[in-house]
Amino acid sequence: MPDPVPPAHSPTPSHIPTSGIPETELDWQEDWELALQQPPLSGRAHPHHHDPDSRRRLVNRLARVEGHVRGIRSMIEQGQPCPDVLLQIAAVKGALDRVARLILDEHIRHCIRHAMETGNLEVELEELQRALDRFIG
Repeated sequence: MPDPVPPAHSPTPSHIPTSGIPETELDWQEDWELALQQPPLSGRAHPHHHDPDSRRRLVNRLARVEGHVRGIRSMIEQGQPCPDVLLQIAAVKGALDRVARLILDEHIRHCIRHAMETGNLEVELEELQRALDRFIG
């Protein structure tokens, strides 16, 4: 299976407007567009059907993180002091780490258990290892 993370410096897709956008933002947009074209990391693992309440809590947490990131952008646009901006970035990173921890906990409790019950443990563990390598590395 191909690696789902796109190369860092690939040609800009023609549907992404480039005028007036800093080069670092173009790299991010390129990477995002290419990542969306790749198959999911867990292509061989079982379908993931999770508790709707758990999914709702995760989505709500991510919505708060999204609002926090918009606030950081606003701080930068308003010329707020760099230490204040960095403090808020650290808060967002911490919030995303907590979301990742919740996802990992749920994956272990439900998905790994399901894989053990269905005899698909090796594939599921391999997919988890690949995801953790991306997350940590």
